[in-house]
Amino acid sequence: MIEWFKALHVISVIAWMAGMLYLPRLFVYHSVAETGSVQSETFKIMERRLFRAITTPAMIATWVFGLAMVGHGIVDWGSIWPWVKAAFVIALSGVHGLYARHLKAFAQDRNDKPQKYFRMLNEVPTVMMIVIVIMVIVKPF
Repeated sequence: MIEWFKALHVISVIAWMAGMLYLPRLFVYHSVAETGSVQSETFKIMERRLFRAITTPAMIATWVFGLAMVGHGIVDWGSIWPWVKAAFVIALSGVHGLYARHLKAFAQDRNDKPQKYFRMLNEVPTVMMIVIVIMVIVKPF
């Protein structure tokens, strides 16, 4: 049973990260599209569908399967690595929430952030993912 939780957790993480990496790229392009243009309206649809149909369900599944594994006692909480991983997963969930705010602002034509902001924001999930993977695979602490 635990192998199924692991497999479904990894699948969920991959889908979540795909959305977390692609959505800010859409924001980059959307931020320079003229408000009310066909291009801007197309980005709104793409962003909403990506976030609601893929990214958010994948985040929920990641949490469900991750907590299922924790519930089965496969994590040694006496080590430091799971605490670091947990902190970064919580922080990544916070970035997910930040994306939701930006999505809402774009949907209401109220974005006030420049393209450069979204280019920098696009790097945040990558760095967090690197730390999380190192904690799980290398277990340096």
